[in-house]
Amino acid sequence: MSASTAGPSRQSILERALSVFAPVQSGEGLTAFLLMLNVFILLTAYYIIKPVREALILGGAGAEIKSYAGAGQALLLILIVPAYSAIATRLNRVHLINGVTAFFISNLLLFYFLGRLGASIGVEFFLWVGLFNLMIVAQFWSFANDIYTQEQGKRLFAVIGIGSAVGAIFGAQIAGWMFKPLGPYLMMVVAAGLLALCMLLTNWAHLREKRKDRTRNTIAQQPIGDSDGFKLVFKHRYLLLIAVLVLLSNFAKTTGEFILGKTVTQHAVAAAASSGGAFTAEAYIGEFYADFYFWVNLVSAGIQMFAVSRIMKYMGIGAALFFLPVIALASYTMLAFVPLLSFIRVAKIAENSADYSIQNTARNALFLRTSRQAKYKAKLAIDSFFARAGDGFSALLVFIGTRVALGIRGFAIVDALSVVIWLMVAAAILRLRKREKAGPQEETRMAA
Repeated sequence: MSASTAGPSRQSILERALSVFAPVQSGEGLTAFLLMLNVFILLTAYYIIKPVREALILGGAGAEIKSYAGAGQALLLILIVPAYSAIATRLNRVHLINGVTAFFISNLLLFYFLGRLGASIGVEFFLWVGLFNLMIVAQFWSFANDIYTQEQGKRLFAVIGIGSAVGAIFGAQIAGWMFKPLGPYLMMVVAAGLLALCMLLTNWAHLREKRKDRTRNTIAQQPIGDSDGFKLVFKHRYLLLIAVLVLLSNFAKTTGEFILGKTVTQHAVAAAASSGGAFTAEAYIGEFYADFYFWVNLVSAGIQMFAVSRIMKYMGIGAALFFLPVIALASYTMLAFVPLLSFIRVAKIAENSADYSIQNTARNALFLRTSRQAKYKAKLAIDSFFARAGDGFSALLVFIGTRVALGIRGFAIVDALSVVIWLMVAAAILRLRKREKAGPQEETRMAA
């Protein structure tokens, strides 16, 4: 009997523990745990350097340059995605992942030495962190997609996603503890050390899985393929639909964050004025967002642990894509009629929590039935460039909307309309998945 079909009586203690969150079969526990620990450390490293990024750019270049630098990330990705595809053409998966991770580690050490020498690195580091976050996380999920079959990924991605949810909480917490005693530059070294640990875990998981199946081992040793990431996206309808879905979801989320931020700022100014100097608008905003992020992280972790695997099991990957846009459509439709801060807060907690748990797991699982080239090259293009494009279109809406006095209701209406299109795209993906049940020939035709 193979490891993937062995019964629960042969499960290890680790597998029985993980089965609380998802149906883990005999022989799957250690690899699932390694991947969960890997993404936990990865997200911890990101959240350690995230406040460093803010401190360096806001303390040096200022908020205006920060907004321009955000747009610059999308332009850089137009160059980086083809370069990544060219490198992947020559390397197998473990050499590609090790090379990219080592590259980011060397960058962090370089930024550390430049910072110690007194160089101004705020803008450069801001750009780098934006690219690092998108590329390293996309690459991790590409590896997870490559290791697992569609049936395994449908069950086990929920377990792996727990590491992502908890890592974000843990990283944000220890970053607050570390910043004052270590300072921004030593925190870069800590993050570099965590990335090195991620590299070790990736190689461990790779070695374990390649020993299980001779055919999969042979494939894993081969270069990724010679197609370009952008060409793959525009060549295959399935990949293009995923790209549009990511763009629309980021557009809606970023616009929603603007609606929340604008409303919070208005309430903060009014509350500070009426307090007679008892507290400032900045204190009101800080307290609001501390509470907001606490509930987002708590709810998303709970959903990831106890709901995602059940949704994926009983409803399927395609159907799981509808949870977030349905929540978002209900939220923004109500906001168009009742633009109250208390309601906006609850709506955004629900939206962000679903995004970080159900949506994130289902979106990554969409690549389980695609070719290896699509898993590594197209996924990177989608998770980086198309995600940033959604942010860019939202910024354009804000720029135009604020000049024509669109107002909170107006932004909510536009966001609701964009979610309707998002739902249509999700429906098209679901129909395509139903038509093309993932036999080997269908997979090749879908996204070779």
